[in-house]
Amino acid sequence: MNRFYGTVESELGTIYIVIENDLVSAVHIGDEDFQKHERGKKPIFSQDNELVEEAVQQMEDYFSNRRKRFDLPLQMEGTEFQTSVWKVLYSIPFGTTYSYQEVAEKIGNSKAVRAIGQANKANKLPIIIPCHRVIGKNMKLTGYAGTRTDIKEKLLTLEGAGFKQ
Repeated sequence: MNRFYGTVESELGTIYIVIENDLVSAVHIGDEDFQKHERGKKPIFSQDNELVEEAVQQMEDYFSNRRKRFDLPLQMEGTEFQTSVWKVLYSIPFGTTYSYQEVAEKIGNSKAVRAIGQANKANKLPIIIPCHRVIGKNMKLTGYAGTRTDIKEKLLTLEGAGFKQ
């Protein structure tokens, strides 16, 4: 199994984009996240893999405000419920936010608000599948990757999305 990765420097730190079997399989925000999730998997740093190059370029364009949506082949591994949530997240327009309740309603399960949060946490493709665009009903930032609301705040600010501190 070939796993390659490329990196992008951003205001969030180093973003690692991992490619496996010609699909984007993971996005890690920061060295610690990359080391934690890729330990033992031995991805190879690549500057000449076509998909790595394209993914890095699209991520750089996103952070430079030249890209509003990613167009990459994605490996979404999760339960049927998780993938249904991730498809809704992927459809949230740049600069727009949904509440956890709105996401639950879009998947046809208005009582699944907490489960939406868990599906967001399980998202291995943050930024590309924009779980940062899901906020509390009161417009306040709630957990991102557990407790990293600072990342959510920076991404939503970059996109010009409205939220409350």
